[in-house]
Amino acid sequence: MFTKQDIAQIEARGLSVEAVERQVENFRNGFPSLPVVRAASVGDGVYRLSDEERTEAVKHYDNQGAKLRVMKFVPASGAATRMFKELFEYVNDDKRTEGIDRLIVNLEKFAFFPELAKYLQPQIDDKDVVRNIIIDGLGYGAKPKGLVTFHAYKQGGRKPLEEHLVEAALYARSGERVAIHFTVSPEHQAGFEALLHERQSYYENMFGVKYDVSFSIQSPATDTIAVNPDNTPFRNDDGTLLFRPAGHGALITNLDKLDADIIFVKNIDNVTTDERKPDTVEYKKALAGKLLALQAKSFELLKAYERGEDCDAKAVAFLRDELCCRLADGASRELIIKSLDRPIRVCGMVKNEGEPGGGPFWVKDDEGREQLQIAESSQIAKEDMHLMKEATHFNPVDLVCGVMRYDGTKYNLANYTDPKTGFISSKSAGGRELRAQELPGLWNGAMANWNTIFVEVPISTFSPVKVVQDLLRPEHQ
Repeated sequence: MFTKQDIAQIEARGLSVEAVERQVENFRNGFPSLPVVRAASVGDGVYRLSDEERTEAVKHYDNQGAKLRVMKFVPASGAATRMFKELFEYVNDDKRTEGIDRLIVNLEKFAFFPELAKYLQPQIDDKDVVRNIIIDGLGYGAKPKGLVTFHAYKQGGRKPLEEHLVEAALYARSGERVAIHFTVSPEHQAGFEALLHERQSYYENMFGVKYDVSFSIQSPATDTIAVNPDNTPFRNDDGTLLFRPAGHGALITNLDKLDADIIFVKNIDNVTTDERKPDTVEYKKALAGKLLALQAKSFELLKAYERGEDCDAKAVAFLRDELCCRLADGASRELIIKSLDRPIRVCGMVKNEGEPGGGPFWVKDDEGREQLQIAESSQIAKEDMHLMKEATHFNPVDLVCGVMRYDGTKYNLANYTDPKTGFISSKSAGGRELRAQELPGLWNGAMANWNTIFVEVPISTFSPVKVVQDLLRPEHQ
């Protein structure tokens, strides 16, 4: 299947021929559907914290978090292509929509308007206004979301990168140190670094902290090969193989390299203004407090096992009642310990109000465990799609992760993925059709075998920007 030149190309990316052959087999055989049992709901897999429980969890995190190495992890790769898709269609294809009308009418309400105004001449037509947003002038069509001005303040506009610095100082600090890690595309890293050089000291002075900001890119070794519609390897015009990024799920490799006790995960575009941040800060702390309390109980049981104590009944009850991991009757001690000794994540879940995204489900795994996972519709079989419609909550990507073991060593996160997860999509390159293979998100298949807890959080903590007109929503004004 592969020539000597192909093999050299594969190995230069850090991949093995065997791994690429498995990817091709996945195209031929497809991925099995996720064995979902039912949608999780409040009282059945989704915790709804009382006021007292929330207050206690926040207090617990405030007391314990200061002693731990805390980090914020923000996936921020890629250009904001989807955010400005409608604008490109207007400029390139003269396709004027209601969205374009809304943009033009409300132009001065966008936080980036003062920057845009510098490029606008008198009597400029609407198409040139839009062109100056995405191509000339601001050039946002070629920039990542993290470098687009989202919010207006008296002191000036703020970009998502800056809002994440603010958030991190409010709930992810260890003493004076605030560690935050962004995954970026290589071509955009310089832009992030330039903005940090300009603004980091301003926020350090504002909050009395010192930021430790780091970056990583998605490793080429996590890319997947593209194939033709007949599942033979797709070749570029020069005869080389085409590899494509495998989606957010590949970022588990980046997450695995971070050295921290507690890691908050949140997407780059899910930020709001200072006026609306209090709910976000309170619930982030509450999720972390919940994680630390569960982690302490789990560590206590694992240490008891290490001392030779018989605590099977206690461990099974803890797994069932608090870690939402239900073992089959008569489960072996080996499986009980294995189920306890895993990374833990506490995930915020928002009531379903029609926003797109995966949701919380009970899933039965190969070892007979019934446990929680975040599932996308693409992972669910047609005969089970009614369960997707029954979901009461959806995933806003609001995670707090515990990646350390009870003995102080770090989990190897690659051991807790589900390699059987993924999906195939139709794409094109150079005008030719191809099939692409992607992993479910970082919070789906890449964390499939973590201990997972879902906690209901208010919609006020979720304010993503999928298209530019979303910036007109109240949470961004």
